[in-house]
Amino acid sequence: MKKFNIRKVLDGFTAASSSSSATAQPGAPKENDVVQETLQSEHFQLCKTVRHGFSYQPSSMAFDPVQKILAIGTQTGALRLFGRAGVECYCQHESGAAVIQLQFLINEGALVSALADDSIHLWNLRQKIPAILHSLKFNRERITYCHLPFQSKWLYIGTERGNIHIVNVESFTLSGYVIMWNKAIELSTKSHPGPIVHISDNPMDEGKLLIGFESGVVVLWDLKSKKGDCRYNYDEAIHSVAWHHEGKQFVCSHSDGTLTTWNIRAPAKPVQIITPHGKQPKDGKKPEPCKPILKVEYKTTRAGDPFMVLSGGLSYDTVGRRACLTVMHGKSTAVLEMDYPIVDFLTLCETPYPNDFQEPYAVVVLLEKDLVVIDLGQIGYPIFESPYPLSIHESPVTCCEYFVDCPAELIPALYSVGSRQKRQGYSKREWPISGGNWGQGTQSYSEIIITGHADGSIKFWDASALMLQVLYKLKTAKVFERARGKEEKPNTDIVDEDPFAIQALSWCPESRMLCVAGVSAHVIVYRFSKQEITTEVVQLLEVRMQCEFSDVDSPDPGGEQTPTPSTPGAASSPQSEPLAQPPTGSNSSEGPRDNIPCLQLRSSPLKQFPGYQVELVIQLVWVSGEPPQQITSLAINSSYGLVVYGNSNGLAVVDYLQKTLLLNMGTSELYSPSEPYQRQPLSPRRGRQPSGALCDSNDGSNTSEDRCKSPTSGSTSPCNSDDERKQRFIEKVKFKSRRFSKTVANDFAKMSRKISSSSEQKPDQAHRSQRWRSLTYKRRFCCVKDDKLAAKVTVCRTYSDPKSYAKDNSFTRSRSSSVTSIDRESREAICSFCFCESFPRKSDSLVSPCLLVGTTQGSVMMVALSLPPGGDHRLQQPVGIASCGTMTRLKGGILTMALLDAAGTLLPPSYELWYDPNASDEEKEKSRRRRPASPHLSQEGQDAQFAVLCSEKQAKVVALPSQTRIYKHNITETSFVLRADVVQMAGTNCIACFCANGHIMTLSLPSLRPLLDVNYLPLTDMRIARTFCFSNLGQALYLTSPTEIQRITYSQETCDNLQEMLSELFTPVETPEAPNRGFFKGLFGGGAQSLDREDLFNETAAGKASRSLAQHIPGPGGMEGMKGAASGVVGDLARARIALDERGQKLGELEERTAAMMGSADSFSKHAHVMMLKYKDKKWYQL
Repeated sequence: MKKFNIRKVLDGFTAASSSSSATAQPGAPKENDVVQETLQSEHFQLCKTVRHGFSYQPSSMAFDPVQKILAIGTQTGALRLFGRAGVECYCQHESGAAVIQLQFLINEGALVSALADDSIHLWNLRQKIPAILHSLKFNRERITYCHLPFQSKWLYIGTERGNIHIVNVESFTLSGYVIMWNKAIELSTKSHPGPIVHISDNPMDEGKLLIGFESGVVVLWDLKSKKGDCRYNYDEAIHSVAWHHEGKQFVCSHSDGTLTTWNIRAPAKPVQIITPHGKQPKDGKKPEPCKPILKVEYKTTRAGDPFMVLSGGLSYDTVGRRACLTVMHGKSTAVLEMDYPIVDFLTLCETPYPNDFQEPYAVVVLLEKDLVVIDLGQIGYPIFESPYPLSIHESPVTCCEYFVDCPAELIPALYSVGSRQKRQGYSKREWPISGGNWGQGTQSYSEIIITGHADGSIKFWDASALMLQVLYKLKTAKVFERARGKEEKPNTDIVDEDPFAIQALSWCPESRMLCVAGVSAHVIVYRFSKQEITTEVVQLLEVRMQCEFSDVDSPDPGGEQTPTPSTPGAASSPQSEPLAQPPTGSNSSEGPRDNIPCLQLRSSPLKQFPGYQVELVIQLVWVSGEPPQQITSLAINSSYGLVVYGNSNGLAVVDYLQKTLLLNMGTSELYSPSEPYQRQPLSPRRGRQPSGALCDSNDGSNTSEDRCKSPTSGSTSPCNSDDERKQRFIEKVKFKSRRFSKTVANDFAKMSRKISSSSEQKPDQAHRSQRWRSLTYKRRFCCVKDDKLAAKVTVCRTYSDPKSYAKDNSFTRSRSSSVTSIDRESREAICSFCFCESFPRKSDSLVSPCLLVGTTQGSVMMVALSLPPGGDHRLQQPVGIASCGTMTRLKGGILTMALLDAAGTLLPPSYELWYDPNASDEEKEKSRRRRPASPHLSQEGQDAQFAVLCSEKQAKVVALPSQTRIYKHNITETSFVLRADVVQMAGTNCIACFCANGHIMTLSLPSLRPLLDVNYLPLTDMRIARTFCFSNLGQALYLTSPTEIQRITYSQETCDNLQEMLSELFTPVETPEAPNRGFFKGLFGGGAQSLDREDLFNETAAGKASRSLAQHIPGPGGMEGMKGAASGVVGDLARARIALDERGQKLGELEERTAAMMGSADSFSKHAHVMMLKYKDKKWYQL
């Protein structure tokens, strides 16, 4: 065996992980038989790559009109920068304070952010991962507003006290020039004007600064004379101010829904007062007040009327109306309703110069949960189609899967069917936010992300090359009838909200078969087709699953006989199984609901467009008033034509080709009778007797009186008062608990149970095996429903019919699955599946189709599958299934299972290559072929396979067919694993784990050597636990917020190439020329007047600022930091480019000096020649 080398382990290992390293067993292979492992700790490094989606809780926005880059700040201190499609970047302020304002240094590759903790930061955007160059933290005043004039290095900062400070953005130092509030307002004013809400300079005169106070006072400040020129007073509070480009007028928006237009030379009263959404009274009175206009922008055009864009200002009588953006152009006013509240908006203009005609062409509207760009150049103001993946949260994400290195033709196929789903009516112009350049990625493999949502939709995303683009959207809810109103809502739902939410999904990329499970205990099987079809009747298979447990000391008040349990080994075929009468669904008020599914299948014909089309719908039904348990695990295999799913009651295997149920078995029946884990059966529930007849009439064996009996009573005697009180209590809890999503309730119950039990001792195995007993009295039958004909064809359904009894002096456990999570969690649920071709028994020497089953109690069981020959025989002959008992047992629930061959190569499940089910028979036969499994022969005394098993606590490697454990590793003792996957990495395989304590670990295969252990992300949200998933080639992802997907890598190679793969935000672009002043304006001085701010604000003229006012903090993003952080090929090329530029500059300077020397020499030669001619004929005494 390969010796464990402690030096290979990273420093981040905990004591628990280090002390529980992989151990070999006495039956382990010899030294020369061990698989040669190539993975080392040097192959692993953990880092974030890119974040996709909409910024969670946005708070501010800015736009660079030259670079065409958009920046969004959030309430959690995050920065998201967007350019063209595929160009996006994520940054985070360390403090986590909300971003209140952003200001670009236009075309300079820099950004200033102001935070709620009264700090400002300068970001360098000229590097692929932006970094902070400088920070300035204010100590005595709170920042309320910032303004940075175009092509200026002096930043104006307004504070809550009404003062304005000035910062040099190059050095991030304060100027001694301060505008105090008491000097700005009139001396006769008796009250404080309030915080600064607006600062801007006059477009035509940089020496005049317009200052807006919250109380309604506006001051035009002369920077040179340091006094206020004019003061404009209005009774209502100000929210925003906007200039006309000529600098003669400005517009203010107020809290009463009015807009006031002021002439700078007439401060006495406004030129115009309008209320855009107010009702104008006829008698000339003041219009009714409206909601505040939060922001207004005034943009002029050269050829037509100006645009006035504003948010808010609606009338108070519009209760319940959605947020609106109002566009006023000339005499027309357009009110554009938004889906979410407006956070901010910006008008995009052709020129960055404020003293020129603005020529607006679009409006970017930042909503609470969306980003909308409106085209101002087309009639009706259509919106642009967003190229960003901002619709991840269109409906809340409930599950997520990540597939790397998919078949090459898969993404084009999904894109072709998804392109037909695009909405119409978008603007025909190109997306206006078009800055930046794509990274030079070297990845050649395709990546696909699948997200399941609360509304039942499933989205396929192309995630190749660190980008994200939606490919195709599937709506699973179309299969079911939708309630049109609350009064029509079916009372059989087990969740009050989101009954179609996706719980789990299983996808085979090669065959394109898709299987999804929903929270309403339903499973849908889909096939991929490029042709449109209309399905008259959707195939439905109803399954009745029930399994209850009782304590060993529970009495048997009814004196019923315990039937002999059937051998849990062989499941009979549908043809040989004695068929029974299916109970007819009952949902009357006289008795409990029985045999009804939670959702009603669609009765009308279903038009299915190209893409994924329904093959089969499987629904679990109510059993004697108890709703079906939610599905906890799911798997599909296209080669076998089987779907398997499990829950806390057991598992069911469905043949989706024959549309039949092959196996419906409780978890306890999977054990062999001789195993120590076997749970002994108790007597079944009375009242239902098996029937051997087949008919469609109602089953009258259960009267309403029998159905209303107490579950603990064996006679018809009424319950005592205590039982009635307890039953009412249970019903009350049942009612309240169903108000919450079952998915969330299950997760929190599971988490609380694991966290509380992690520090406790494991109970004795023998005591646990006697604590619970199962009931295995079953009747086996199945019903395939034809909705259109309303006929039931009895084929083969299996259901259990147990009865539980309460202990003495304890109240009865409710039969509702939504009441007691402790009871549900104490059951041994099915939590993991793996289809494979292996050795079902120790004595087998040839591989055959198998199914590995993992449970929440750590048991791993093998189920043998006997498949008929291919072709027509597969559709006619039954599939045989036999349980082979337990292979091994681990601590904690089983998370993942996989098989390796003798050389350590991963053995993927066999699959059938995709074919179009709606194509002709000849085309089907050409493309339909099963991938042959590699034959594995086991010679006597030798093992040909390794089973890799990972649970919440440990990992094991078991040799097959001998079922001998050869390696074992205790992953964690103080926490538990949330997600584990066997992944391909650097040409070989490993196990990747994510623990609840935030550690990400990798283990080698098959020796289970620890290779990576990094404390990455403590579990702070159940969303992370639900959506975290690993994939091949060192890729992983999780939902970091309800709207964003964070992708990470644990591959050293990817980390090394990350700089090369990331996109560039800053690109060299020439700044547009300033507007031409014209001859007469230049002659008579009518143009814009510039100001040398350096002479006013420098230390010589303004003096030094107070040191206690703000503290300067140098950032890590300086030139030294950039040189140190630059790595990879891009860093080398950048350094080489800089060196070449410096060398070229030096060569240019040398050339200039050489030319100057040559000129000087030539001049000297001329002067010398003149002197020689002058004194040529003179004698020495004539000089």
